[in-house]
Amino acid sequence: MSEALRIPELTDGENETLNKLLVRLEQKSKRNLLRSSYYDGRRAVKQIGTVIPPQYAKLGTALGWSAKGVDGLARRCTLEKMVWPEGDISSLGMRELEDSNFLRTEISQGITDSLLHGVSYLITTQGDVAAGEPAALVHAKDALNAIGDWNVRTRKLDNLLSITARDEDDVTGFILYLPNLIISAEKNGAVWTTSRATHTWGVPVEPLVYGPRSGRRMGRSRITRAVMSTQDAALRALVRLEAHMDIYAIPKFILLGADESIFKNADGSAKSSWQVALGRSFGIPDDDDAANPRADVKQFSAESPEPHLAQLNALAKLMARELDLSDSDFALTDMANPTAADTFSEAEKSLLAAAESATDDWSVAIRRTVTRALAMQKGLAAVPAEWSGIDTKWRDPKFISRAAAADAGAKQLSVVPWLAETEVGLELLGLDEQQVKRAMADKRRAAGRAVVAALTPAAATQDNVNSA
Repeated sequence: MSEALRIPELTDGENETLNKLLVRLEQKSKRNLLRSSYYDGRRAVKQIGTVIPPQYAKLGTALGWSAKGVDGLARRCTLEKMVWPEGDISSLGMRELEDSNFLRTEISQGITDSLLHGVSYLITTQGDVAAGEPAALVHAKDALNAIGDWNVRTRKLDNLLSITARDEDDVTGFILYLPNLIISAEKNGAVWTTSRATHTWGVPVEPLVYGPRSGRRMGRSRITRAVMSTQDAALRALVRLEAHMDIYAIPKFILLGADESIFKNADGSAKSSWQVALGRSFGIPDDDDAANPRADVKQFSAESPEPHLAQLNALAKLMARELDLSDSDFALTDMANPTAADTFSEAEKSLLAAAESATDDWSVAIRRTVTRALAMQKGLAAVPAEWSGIDTKWRDPKFISRAAAADAGAKQLSVVPWLAETEVGLELLGLDEQQVKRAMADKRRAAGRAVVAALTPAAATQDNVNSA
């Protein structure tokens, strides 16, 4: 464990909170780093037995199954936009907030980190406009560099420690979020310098939690122990396959009645193993004094690598079941024919259910973050009560074609025809946000031209009456 920090500018209570959070962060770092190594493909294969030469274990074989499990669900959980049915969210500066913070990209990163480590954090702070920063800043922070205390009664964080700089394993910079107080600290040499900022936002941090339960409020990683175990087994199988293919690719010969001289160079040194293995012909002289004057060569067929492939295929299907993905996402064989649409839809149901459950869990945190950021951006001291209707709109987790979406929308509009004249109706027909806005703008312009055209004859008639 690292040594406790003692920063003179912090009170005893603040130092205690800081060190308590540092200890917990370090305790959880080992498992979080392990899962990150699986996701990044940097997990080294473990001992695979005594019959495989060690050089094969050092090939650096990588497998992206764990990353596919995380990204496969993350791609189904896309925040399309924020909506405000009771008002115009654009008038609140939503576009400015999105563009200045790359907001949807930031939230997408937080979602991936949440699936990877079980929890990530969205931090909202006021920016320094004079220094060129946006009026409100939204940052995503992963569980490797942030941790806080969750209050089960208030359903909020009591505090958060965000690590901003490290020197190897030592923390050299951090931000401590306390109720209505932000403490920033940076280490220069052996001296800590701190700054404090007060505000009215409590602890302006919201956790994005994946798969929470009452005994594990901060969620769980999508890279479970079963996923890690299966990937380890698949890596071992790949190494065994790599070693076997070197043997399988070259026929096996047994030479009877000859000495080792044919495997030596002209200077008497032994030929390299690759020269022997790839040699197509050898001159073997007869030895009339030997019991068998002429050497005899026997050839044996190499064993097929099919058992290795079969094991990999079985592990791939096991991984697919664990991650609620289809066999086609992992399987190496048995995929000669396209998967039937109904079969694929059946396999997709578990993934869609997981996506809908995850977005339900994340929606509150994102809603709180966005409304707080909009209020900060407008210079308010609190989120107005009338903004409570602002909510998230997620993209449909099921990938469907535009034609299918339009067909389904047309059937719904046939039941409620007046919806066709609204933005909601155009969305049901499969139009994206930009197309909806362009269509509604064109409709307004057309209506305006119609009004002008209707008024023009009336105005001309009135002019004729007046002149008469």
